[in-house]
Amino acid sequence: MITVLYDEDCGFCRWSADKLRVWDTRGRLTFASIQSARGAELLQALPVAERLDSMHAVTPDGRVWSGGQAVRVILAELPGGRIPASIAATLPGATERIYRLVARHRNRLGRLLGQRACSVDPSRTGSHAK
Repeated sequence: MITVLYDEDCGFCRWSADKLRVWDTRGRLTFASIQSARGAELLQALPVAERLDSMHAVTPDGRVWSGGQAVRVILAELPGGRIPASIAATLPGATERIYRLVARHRNRLGRLLGQRACSVDPSRTGSHAK
């Protein structure tokens, strides 16, 4: 089972996690906030300063995938997600750029979706994907 780690203080991030939960009809994903004890445990190898830079996917063997790479790992577990995951894997640079574009605008996107604004400064989202 893949664990998806998201920022619980970000409206867009919570909205995205909720959409993934609905899409995950096979129950292959589990969710935890980055700020939770479980999040800290799973991300212990990642510097604290980088944990909120992106969402993360942690595989059962403990590998941590962040940002655009996490998108690929998560999509591969979802019904109908294999083709988009394959495209993301084939075009990792483009996937990361799209992920970072969305991350930079997550505050605005959250407001458009009626979600509470993100408390993380979107300008902090660097290219720290692992």
